[in-house]
Amino acid sequence: MGTASSMLTQYDIEEVQEHCNHLFSQQEIVCLYQRFCQLDRNAKGFISSDEFLSIPEFVMNPLSQRLLKMVDALNFKDFVAFLSAFSSKASTHQKIELIFKVYDSDHNGKVSFKDMLEVLKDLSGSYMSDEQREEVLSQVLKEAGYSKDCYLTLDDFIKVLGHSGVKMDVEVPVD
Repeated sequence: MGTASSMLTQYDIEEVQEHCNHLFSQQEIVCLYQRFCQLDRNAKGFISSDEFLSIPEFVMNPLSQRLLKMVDALNFKDFVAFLSAFSSKASTHQKIELIFKVYDSDHNGKVSFKDMLEVLKDLSGSYMSDEQREEVLSQVLKEAGYSKDCYLTLDDFIKVLGHSGVKMDVEVPVD
């Protein structure tokens, strides 16, 4: 399973399934492995940032630079584990964990007002001024019972987003 030229064994498939909490079928894992091998152009056994940038949908995502920090140098097992948050079988909790990691770019377990402003800036681009972003974010936090001086934890994200029906589903095409 280490290099792109190797084949997946039944043991490898089951090990990857276990690693991603059985959110992908064995057939989906084989398809993901084929895609992983296509992306791993140098057959190093991991995908670099540059290789991720060869995915048009990834490049078009306004959060791609944040996501790159999370996905650089993923081996196949970690690639599948990362994608598992996008599975239709993933729990809301698993999806919110990934969202939290996108916001928590310094990995300190807390999301500050500044962190949220940076994500909002990535998402809104030049469509909003810095003042508008601050005003909107302050209002949203206030309505959720927080102030701009608060640091939000994963538990706070779960509390706020837990009943929102977060959708992040991606289908794995199985031939």
